[in-house]
Amino acid sequence: MPHATTRDNVRIYFEESGQGTPILFLHEFAADYSNWEPQMRYFSRGHRCITYSARGYTPSDVPAGEVYSYEHFYTDALAVLDHLRIERAHLVGLSMGAYSSLQIGLNAPQRALSMTLAGVGSGSEIENLDNWRKQCRANAEQFEALGSAEVAKVTREAPSRIPFLVKDPRGHADFYAALARHDSKGSANTMRGFQGGRPSIYTMTDAIRGVATPALIICGDEDDPCVGASLFLKKHLPAAGLAMFPKSGHVLNLEEPALFNASVERFVTLVEAGRWPVRDPRSAAAH
Repeated sequence: MPHATTRDNVRIYFEESGQGTPILFLHEFAADYSNWEPQMRYFSRGHRCITYSARGYTPSDVPAGEVYSYEHFYTDALAVLDHLRIERAHLVGLSMGAYSSLQIGLNAPQRALSMTLAGVGSGSEIENLDNWRKQCRANAEQFEALGSAEVAKVTREAPSRIPFLVKDPRGHADFYAALARHDSKGSANTMRGFQGGRPSIYTMTDAIRGVATPALIICGDEDDPCVGASLFLKKHLPAAGLAMFPKSGHVLNLEEPALFNASVERFVTLVEAGRWPVRDPRSAAAH
């Protein structure tokens, strides 16, 4: 079973397919490596595509202890690239994976050819940050007390998840059946450490303004917790474009796979052609 080893000796399971410029897919909290399958099949026709399960998500290791910070997660992504001897890659992240992609852009920009940040920024509102962290701790306790199967029943009914159900009931059922099989301890640790401990993106304004990596922000217009954060990133990332998917929620790569793939493909093609410019901050200030 292929795996990379992180700097703290956690084994990270990955899969790859195709040849060409690398694309690394980073999954959301409720997903794992397998939820990028529509993108792995599509993009591997012209790129070397890699998907992996984050720590706490089998078949990767589920380590014990307080080793689930946002720093662990974005450096684990770099560990996968290091293991495969990939110097730079396009990063395509959803939600938790988008946050990790942004952190690579902030802390290791030389490793990112581009960043696709989909469903990014939930829980970042400063005025609600304490409540968000309290809810994350409560969710972690639910995973520990009730198990993943029971928590999945609640998660699938969240407002930002309903558009997926309406459009694709079979896909929605498969997705949450997979969530029900997640390791409950790994999910609890991730909820407590990463989700409840990561800094708000609104506290990183100056650093974000310095990230010249080409970025595509994708947001569903019914994913209320991510709309404001997506607009914030569009405003402050100097090489960002924004795509808003109509009547769409959070699980964008599965809810709207054709639109998602077309949007990312166009973005990656323009980046590789050198046709995705960095905005002049002086022009932005003038408006």
